[in-house]
Amino acid sequence: MKSSTRNQLSGVVKSVDLAPVTAQVVIALGAGPEIVATMTRASADRLKLKPGAPAIALIKAPAIALVTDFDGYVLSARNQFAGTVSRIERGAVTAHVSLSVAGGVTFTAAVTNEAVDELGLKPGSAATAVFKAYSVMVAAKPSP
Repeated sequence: MKSSTRNQLSGVVKSVDLAPVTAQVVIALGAGPEIVATMTRASADRLKLKPGAPAIALIKAPAIALVTDFDGYVLSARNQFAGTVSRIERGAVTAHVSLSVAGGVTFTAAVTNEAVDELGLKPGSAATAVFKAYSVMVAAKPSP
């Protein structure tokens, strides 16, 4: 699949929970993490998602926040993955920060250069990638 979406993670549908209006889909990324996506019931029906089917989780880099210190707070975001900063590419205003997590998965977040400095991000530093389930698009080839 060709897309401008920075984070394109292939996996397998682990579960699909259908409600009257929405659906929650869990995508297992091999030996790595499981990503939770929330979409409309109509979208889940159109994609014909079922456990065991291949799927791609797509997350735009600006939708991923990086956290270095929760200070005792717990966040509502379903997707939270602790890891290590593996790369920082600075631009004029924003930077792309790559965070390596369990299972060889890497998330790339687009954050301001100011945030990189304030969080003290550098290769080797610890951080957590956080994003809402509604920020995850799911791509699948509907089976007949």
